[in-house]
Amino acid sequence: MSLVFDEYGNPFIIIREQGQKERLKGIEAHKSHILAARAIANVMKSSLGPKGMDKMMISPDGDVTVTNDGATILDNMDVENQIAKLLVQLSKSQDDEIGDGTTGVVVLAGALLEQAEALIDKGIHPTRISEGFELACKLAIDHLAKIADRIEFSAENIDPLVKTAMTSLGSKIVNRFHKQMAEISVNAVMSVADLERKDVNMELIKLDGREGGKLEETQLVRGIVVDKGMSHPQMPTTIKDAKICILSCQFEPPKPKTKGNLDINSVESYKKLAEMEQKYFIDMVQKVKATGANLVICQWGFDDEANHLLLANDLPAVRWVGGLELEKIAIATGGRIVPRFEEVSADKLGHAGLVREIGFGTTKDRHLLIEECPNSHAVTVFVRGGNKMIVEEAKRSIHDALCVTRNLIRDNRIIYGGGSAEITCSLAISAAADKIQGVEQYAVRAFADALDAIPLALAENSGLSPIETLAQVKAAQSKDNNPNLGVDCNQRGTISMKDQFVFDPLISKQSQFLLANQVVKMILKIDDIIKQGKEQGQ
Repeated sequence: MSLVFDEYGNPFIIIREQGQKERLKGIEAHKSHILAARAIANVMKSSLGPKGMDKMMISPDGDVTVTNDGATILDNMDVENQIAKLLVQLSKSQDDEIGDGTTGVVVLAGALLEQAEALIDKGIHPTRISEGFELACKLAIDHLAKIADRIEFSAENIDPLVKTAMTSLGSKIVNRFHKQMAEISVNAVMSVADLERKDVNMELIKLDGREGGKLEETQLVRGIVVDKGMSHPQMPTTIKDAKICILSCQFEPPKPKTKGNLDINSVESYKKLAEMEQKYFIDMVQKVKATGANLVICQWGFDDEANHLLLANDLPAVRWVGGLELEKIAIATGGRIVPRFEEVSADKLGHAGLVREIGFGTTKDRHLLIEECPNSHAVTVFVRGGNKMIVEEAKRSIHDALCVTRNLIRDNRIIYGGGSAEITCSLAISAAADKIQGVEQYAVRAFADALDAIPLALAENSGLSPIETLAQVKAAQSKDNNPNLGVDCNQRGTISMKDQFVFDPLISKQSQFLLANQVVKMILKIDDIIKQGKEQGQ
């Protein structure tokens, strides 16, 4: 501590020295990073592929999540290590960009770091390793583009898209009904897709769910499902040729913006006030009724007075509908959201062929189905399941399938799954490594070895002998020069992924390689960790 004394001899501190520091440098720092990242990758490895195991996460509140979706697992893990957090963000990046392949990208990053550790032990500088990995990654991306096939589809022929969506759903909890779920996912995307522009607006697809039914009862509603029922039990539950007034204003008298007092000193004054309030309600109902509307959907609630008047005027109503749902209803029905009662008019009404209220079993919960809309670009996938965990996992699985279908509409090139893409890239990179001069060829070969981690994990999770299976597939690919051969995880009797219809979008696999390589390069560039400790005496 730096001390000085004032003119009275009293000491005071100028600079307080820093407390204890934890510091790792050089090779120790690199090994610490690699150890943390490999720990995360090893957790994810057993969830890879169609036979991958699920993980159960229990939150501090006791909420249970069962899933094998990589991004969800890592998002729910309480990760403290900063390097491990980079892998969590890596999985989230893959999920945001592509929507699928979140487990594979983490496993690949872990394998690359494992190979990097062996090269560091040989005395190769991390910068040279990064350069070699970058070179190998470019070779892999180019090779994938070279071996990719194109699938042809149209609004009438969606079978190729269904087969690719089935590959995505093969590792999920819904795989017993994965053909049905794949068809629902593809039909949902095709309903909102603009095939000319090769664009899909995913916001128009709503995923909703309700526990209590069977998984196979999941359906695609060509319209909107609202988690609300009619505001009064005596209102009709089925409305044909609905003319919908969509309100974002409150169904009640206006409130003054400035504070004031109102003194009521007689019965007549009180009755007059009550009549004025009722007149507000009557005027509101009459304005809506005059437009020809036969259904009101309101963003806000309204009291019993308004509810009674709506019923008396044969005007069914739904209250407390969320803003996002209100927008989707407006898009689907072709209506306009009305912010003030003065602006209510017939040309702002939405239209639907059928609006019906449905219930579930013995519960009081009700859902409103708005169907046969003029603009069918807004659809809802309504998921059913035995309990909340199954419904949530089914929604995550269908989201992955929706993303895969969207990716194929954007770019219809595919490569084959089952580890075949990784094996053929590994063989191509190994062959190219012999022509590279300098230390980088060791890193390029290491990248090829790291790619083998994916088929090894697939074989192990399927109950096969990993090394033996990988050796057989590699030998078959080299012999036949066929990049479509992979690991027969489902034991169908053929290792041809083309015959098994195991497809992956090309952009999904390329994104995996690029993102994993970027994170590994970032981790290898860190050679010093300075962690502030608490000050002494605290």
